[in-house]
Amino acid sequence: MTRQSVVSGEVQNGEEAVLCTLRPRLLSEYVGQGMVVENLGIAIEAARGRSEPLDHILLHGPPGLGKTTLAHVIAAEMGAEITTTSGPALERAADLVGILTNMREGGVLFIDEIHRLPRVVEEYLYPAMEDFEIDFVLDPGPHARTVKLGLCRFTIVGATTRAGLLTGPLRNRFGLSLHLDFYSVDDLASIILRSSGILGVSIDADAAAMVASRSRGTPRVANRLLRRVRDFAQVSGRQGIDADSALEAMEINGVDECGLDVLDRKYLGIVIGRYSCGPVGISAIAATLNEESDTLMDVVEPYLLSEGFIIRTSRGRCATAKACRHLGLEWTGRADMFSQEAGH
Repeated sequence: MTRQSVVSGEVQNGEEAVLCTLRPRLLSEYVGQGMVVENLGIAIEAARGRSEPLDHILLHGPPGLGKTTLAHVIAAEMGAEITTTSGPALERAADLVGILTNMREGGVLFIDEIHRLPRVVEEYLYPAMEDFEIDFVLDPGPHARTVKLGLCRFTIVGATTRAGLLTGPLRNRFGLSLHLDFYSVDDLASIILRSSGILGVSIDADAAAMVASRSRGTPRVANRLLRRVRDFAQVSGRQGIDADSALEAMEINGVDECGLDVLDRKYLGIVIGRYSCGPVGISAIAATLNEESDTLMDVVEPYLLSEGFIIRTSRGRCATAKACRHLGLEWTGRADMFSQEAGH
């Protein structure tokens, strides 16, 4: 069973409506991801100047970094209508054909989790992305015939947390591939201050910086923690959010100074204590924690890897000395543990 975490980058139940109100509408309002924003700005301005749709765009990176937000920003900047779906929702080729034939000229089709598209559906995308037409087979069997359907020129924006699972033919059909990385604390503090204004809550700069430092480099987590801090301040009868109330709220939610929550610390504790700092396979960790392997790989590990708490090798996961120091445990790994394996 997968447990929800306050510092998970995944969208939680009932959260989508809140996220919509906090999302920036235009590139000028977007905070962070400087290189991504600059490249998108150039592509959008050039496309508008030629009165053409944008190239197809692939956005990849850990959950919660703004891929969905950027898709809506792209549509707004192009003055286009956006249609949203996801890879798992497109079970049959007919589902995709129905969406594509209803796309308007210059429209944006946002496909979240595009790496989970069924192969038969993915193959229908190839001619649609390249030639803006699809070949639809009628009457399968000995009397099969193909009908070629022309499409309006449109832009596909694909989002994925697992870019390595995309097939080569699909990946190569995107004209622009942009990687979203974790945000700096300063950028997250700016996002928190902006969101607090939208939510109508007062927060001082020190409190914003504290929440930002525990947000795992992820805007979705930052906004979620802001709401938890707001709730704590309201219930405790405080007029606004200061550093003290932010710290108390973080402790209640089990988020430590590095942004790790209970699941993160359990993950590290198992690798360090039960498996002597590793290497250990992800399946063994997942079985011990009673969690799904995909949850650990998509939600827990990206931040632990980026912060140097673990290293992923060809033989499995290893905890670093930094992780041991953070948990107050003794590092039991070998001195040469990473010498041959780093980078795999």
